[in-house]
Amino acid sequence: MLEHVSIPRGPIELAAHLHLPDEAPLRAVVLSTPGSSVKEQIGANYASRLASRGIAALVFDPAHQGQSGGEPRDLEDPYRRGEDISYAIDALSTFPGIDPERIGVLGICAGGGYAVHTARTDHRIKAVGVVVPGNMGTSFRGFQPDGPATALDSMAAARIEETRSGALTRANWLPDTLEDAAAAGMTDLDTTQAITYYRTERGHNQHSTNRRLARGDSLLLGYDAYHLVDQLMTQPLQVILAGRKGNTGSYESGMRLWELAPNPVDLMVIEEAGHYEMYDEPEYVDKAVDRLTDFYTANL
Repeated sequence: MLEHVSIPRGPIELAAHLHLPDEAPLRAVVLSTPGSSVKEQIGANYASRLASRGIAALVFDPAHQGQSGGEPRDLEDPYRRGEDISYAIDALSTFPGIDPERIGVLGICAGGGYAVHTARTDHRIKAVGVVVPGNMGTSFRGFQPDGPATALDSMAAARIEETRSGALTRANWLPDTLEDAAAAGMTDLDTTQAITYYRTERGHNQHSTNRRLARGDSLLLGYDAYHLVDQLMTQPLQVILAGRKGNTGSYESGMRLWELAPNPVDLMVIEEAGHYEMYDEPEYVDKAVDRLTDFYTANL
């Protein structure tokens, strides 16, 4: 069963879907989704499968994105993304049949980093699962050809111009088409698979704009999803990785998290899968969710 719910978040509300098992649930998981995605995409693929296995799953659009409130639109603020998770737990704790002492979190791609960062200090989260997790700070710092400090100088100058003109700049997460990617020389397998998922009928959703507000990039450059994990994130941890390494860095990110975490419980590597194949390929998603179900059943 699928319920459309609104999550109060201060002056705005987050649009969410609650995937419920046929029988009254006790355990529940809040999903933290990849950057640029909305609740109908990757999150729904995992949430619906968890519900079919007896675990309630709440997936939401981040503030400033999708059908959730918040201005300016398309802002990717890693700190607000973490706060979104805590607000989602507030709401989930009040739903009938949900035990507030048996709530976990599942983060996918960038959402994995956001979930971990939140779990460090929100210990209402009793178990942490991640699938192909990314640390957005590490990724964004690595994208800067002249280094992150020089990039921040350029971003500061650009924001001054934005403030003077009143016009907000937005950047693409991905090329909008495979043709655009080829013209830019971006022909690697991961980029191709990302575009094939997000920008074609396979995974496209009208509420996913493929745009981010440029002024949020400075926040990402200074972010470290794993800061103090070794000291603060004492919850049980499940890590699921794609075995085919690519340019997303999620394999390396997941292994670093595994080494940092005080309470790592289970590490699964799906050898034949790539990062974006973990989004919706049934063979790989089902393997991941089966393992996650065992993990949450044992730890929630």
